[in-house]
Amino acid sequence: MLASPGGDAFDGEDWIFEIKWDGYRAIAECDGKTIKLYSRNGLSFTTKFPQIVKALQKIKHRAVLDGEIVFLDDNGNPSFQKLQQFEDKPKGKLVFYLFDILSLDSKDVKQLPLTDRKQLLKQLLSGIKDPALQYNEHIVGSGKKYFEAATKKNLEGVIAKKASSEYSTGIRSKEWLKIKNRTSMEAVIAGYTAPQNSRKHFGSLILGEYVGKELKYLGHTGTGFTEKTLEELWEKMQPLVVTQSPFKEKVKVNMPVSWVKPALVAEIFYAELTDDGILRHSAFKGLRIDKKLSDVKKTTNASENNSKDNIVKVDGKTLTLTNLSKLYWPKEKITKGDLIAYYDGMADYILPYLKDRPLSLKRNPNGILDAGFYHKDAGEQAPAWVKKYDVQAESTSKMVNYIVCNGKPTLLYIANLGSIEINPWNSTTRKIDYPTYMIIDIDPSDKNSFEDVIETALVVKNILDTAGVDCYCKTSGATGLHVYVPLGAKYPYEKIRQFGQLVAALTVEQLPKITSVERSLKKRGNKIYVDFLQNSKGQTLASAYSVRPKAGATVSTPLLWKEVKKGLHPSKFTIFNIKKRVEKMGDLFEEVLTNKSFNLQKALRNLHE
Repeated sequence: MLASPGGDAFDGEDWIFEIKWDGYRAIAECDGKTIKLYSRNGLSFTTKFPQIVKALQKIKHRAVLDGEIVFLDDNGNPSFQKLQQFEDKPKGKLVFYLFDILSLDSKDVKQLPLTDRKQLLKQLLSGIKDPALQYNEHIVGSGKKYFEAATKKNLEGVIAKKASSEYSTGIRSKEWLKIKNRTSMEAVIAGYTAPQNSRKHFGSLILGEYVGKELKYLGHTGTGFTEKTLEELWEKMQPLVVTQSPFKEKVKVNMPVSWVKPALVAEIFYAELTDDGILRHSAFKGLRIDKKLSDVKKTTNASENNSKDNIVKVDGKTLTLTNLSKLYWPKEKITKGDLIAYYDGMADYILPYLKDRPLSLKRNPNGILDAGFYHKDAGEQAPAWVKKYDVQAESTSKMVNYIVCNGKPTLLYIANLGSIEINPWNSTTRKIDYPTYMIIDIDPSDKNSFEDVIETALVVKNILDTAGVDCYCKTSGATGLHVYVPLGAKYPYEKIRQFGQLVAALTVEQLPKITSVERSLKKRGNKIYVDFLQNSKGQTLASAYSVRPKAGATVSTPLLWKEVKKGLHPSKFTIFNIKKRVEKMGDLFEEVLTNKSFNLQKALRNLHE
């Protein structure tokens, strides 16, 4: 699990804060005898750090641990440079600071809350008396003071972690945030310039980063070296020297250059990136033997970009993505760029539920603290390649030119509009008057518990089971649940709305104390609204996998019926864990689009028997 850039230090009672150590991130696999120690990219540290391996052998349980290997000098200060020179036996000591546990005694614990995992880790290490293994302590809530203290000690910074966060292997999560004292980044060494005056070996390193498969020039750095690092780097670069520049672009330099094959990754301190993406006031920090070339690539994560617009090509269409660093969820520090990245990553799963359907977009271009607005008409601003569909408005003779989303370019276009929530019609443009599914929207009042919502959904399912009708459930992403019945586009809206009304009435008949079909909140009081009117032409609800403009960046998530029980809550499903869930469980809503077994006459007969 990787931390995202976190900006400024902050306080939060739901967050814990740890020291950000300046070392090598490492995973340790222990089985009571054999130890495997390696970087997150699989580079073995087992022979490089035998002291750590020896200390880990004192753990007599099967465990997989996560931490940072750090070198502390005689004053107890971390030194990344001396860590690199550890084989030369510099004065100081090696410490493996452990901050997480992934499994214990062959039981996967990644789904436990972070604080529970840390308690397990602390207990595991409590009997180990070896200074090379240290439990990484934390504080709760007071991130600003902790960061200030870390800065005074000239430490690299702090890591903020959501106390409830689960461990997601390989995922860069917004529930872990790195708050740095000094900005740094990884860069590929692409060459070096000739030395001047008394300097030996080389003058500056020429640096790059990958944008797609192309190496782009980042600038050069000529400071931060000792005589020893100058010599060591020069020796490492000699076997890599080539005659051709690894850059397609022409790089301007004021000294003779030796180009090298891209193979070495350096960490570089810098003050800022120019508008052209060039490092300013940079300094060499050290080589990253634990990083691969593929790690050094320009990210589209808005938190790691400046606020410039990004022009991208998606499936042959050109898009300008704007204001990516704008905070849409201020409390959680989730940006517009994160929203777009979610829809980009989930395109294969959400697009089937949008295809050929007119869309009503809930736009929040100023973030979720603003009320936002609904957008139906595409207008003249939409690119020519965006598919549209005209529908005459019921209240006027005006034609509404709806956006239809049949591919990733359109999906990212509407996300860039600030469309947090995407609401498709129940019918497609191929048979606009015939819905492909029926929806029962279980919409609670502020006074209902989510257990009430669950009870109502299960009653709806029981009624539909009696009718001999297949049905599927998803969270609304807000406070309710949605029950879907696949129809196969065989019946007009009016007939389906009438069937939905019958199901809703039977539900209220069984749960009169907590449910109602009364639409007016004032009239129904503190009861759940069993909404069947969503089955009218032009009515829409959030699509499966649509984000909602709610706290936590929740997602409307398909469920197994066995999950619809006490303990379920929509807040558990967010833009940061849905893709992993779908990759593991598959698309649980797929049959909503493919199941064509619904027979209205048979269902009505079954309910009246």
